[in-house]
Amino acid sequence: MERDSLTLHGDGISATIVGQGAELVSLRDAEGTEFLWQAGPAWRRHSPVLFPIVGRLKGDQLRHRGQTYPMTQHGFARDRRFAWAEQGPSSCTLILTGDAETHAHYPFAFHLTVSYSLAPRQLGVTFAVTNTGDEILPASIGAHPAFNWPLLPELPKEAYRLTFADNEPAPIRRLKDGLLLPMPQPTPIEGKTLALSERLFDDDAVILDQPASTSVRYAADRGPSIEMSWHGFNELGIWSKPGGAPFLCIEPWHGLASPVDFDGEFADKPGVMLIEPDAKRTLSYQIGLG
Repeated sequence: MERDSLTLHGDGISATIVGQGAELVSLRDAEGTEFLWQAGPAWRRHSPVLFPIVGRLKGDQLRHRGQTYPMTQHGFARDRRFAWAEQGPSSCTLILTGDAETHAHYPFAFHLTVSYSLAPRQLGVTFAVTNTGDEILPASIGAHPAFNWPLLPELPKEAYRLTFADNEPAPIRRLKDGLLLPMPQPTPIEGKTLALSERLFDDDAVILDQPASTSVRYAADRGPSIEMSWHGFNELGIWSKPGGAPFLCIEPWHGLASPVDFDGEFADKPGVMLIEPDAKRTLSYQIGLG
């Protein structure tokens, strides 16, 4: 199926977005350097939007008022075609509204907008979730951008690190079969610095469920760099495919996978937003190119 796409142009930056999943599929600087993973065989996505769940639910089922609904990992938004609400030279907005198809998996009325806008050498992304129903809307949402790793092809992966804005002493969380393990683990972050290596992801994602920072820099000692910041998100996932893959995902989340022992109502799941009827929640993140 042919994908409808739009390329935004700004000062020192360009970004390409497709209607399928409202997904960012390219992010380049003025010199044409591609920062975003190009969906090779190791992982066939670029930067999916995670909604209405982040991670997995136990048994891949959502429970609401005693009923169960099938819900695959990270939700359905990444596989739905969004409608274009606005297409400009340096910004755009896409919309997904609940319908009969989403209702079979997620029995709630909602309106989700994803907006992209360019500033000098920076891309801003805004998620807005509106409850258009008459009951509380439980939802999670997350970003999942994958960046090339290494950013400079001749450098080894181990040359790269993540440097957080603040010290990150809190323990991290890990997954087993996609579900959240009950016991926190000691953080691999030393002060503000996380040294990157493929072995870091042997046990899947590194999850900060109580990050002190709202920004992080991804860089080596030379070459391109990325500065990510976020607002309204409570958790941060860091992931690359176990066994090695040429990308690194830096993922602001509001919500996370179900705990291995949680089998309750979706509205009671840890990390879920509870949005009142007619209310809206807005979350955003920024990617700066250095």
